[in-house]
Amino acid sequence: MPRVLLIEDDPSVREGVELGLRRRGHEVRTAATGEAGLDALHAFRPDLLLLDLMLPGMNGVQVCRRVRENSQLPIIMLTARGDDFDVVVGLEAGADDYIVKPARTEVIEARIRAVLRRIEGPGAGKPAVEFHGELAIDRAGLTVTKAGRPLALAPSELKLLLHLSAAPEQVFSRQQLLEHVWEHSYHGDARLVDACVRRLRTKIEDSSGTPRYIQTLRGFGYRFGPL
Repeated sequence: MPRVLLIEDDPSVREGVELGLRRRGHEVRTAATGEAGLDALHAFRPDLLLLDLMLPGMNGVQVCRRVRENSQLPIIMLTARGDDFDVVVGLEAGADDYIVKPARTEVIEARIRAVLRRIEGPGAGKPAVEFHGELAIDRAGLTVTKAGRPLALAPSELKLLLHLSAAPEQVFSRQQLLEHVWEHSYHGDARLVDACVRRLRTKIEDSSGTPRYIQTLRGFGYRFGPL
């Protein structure tokens, strides 16, 4: 089972989530502050980070940015308000998903599995390595290079790119992407998609303002080029 690091300052939430995940077989390490969480990250080496957004001192967005400086560890944010502006900031900082508290353990477990699940399905039967302009996408090895340079993509970014590139020129609505990439049910949060697209463009495009690979069709969604 995946090793989970939980950074949460509320003792009741921290203990409840930890107990629920341990009962499902996860090895769990907890921290109450961002600073302590970063120390535990290096010592524990988790498979996934559950990160509270509203931490004292170094908040969850700051922790997320620090982690993303040198790691593509899957990150799921925990937030008390689903409409909080900080949710968008957290997604832009590199989080792969978020969960609104309070959440049942089975919901958290499902989100963990969705983020960690190996990419399967999109592009079945296609060559292991595909070339799209300067991009080389290795579906078997789950790696992407641009002009021969490896790109560090977070799990949600990689899943999104694999899904879009499996059907070039096909337009996907935000809801379709939420269901296929994030495995969210109907009426998911489109902010996940938009934030992930913006992050991905900064890595694969020469200019994110004039994208070549991921194009927006206003009112419809996104499609993969390249132009």
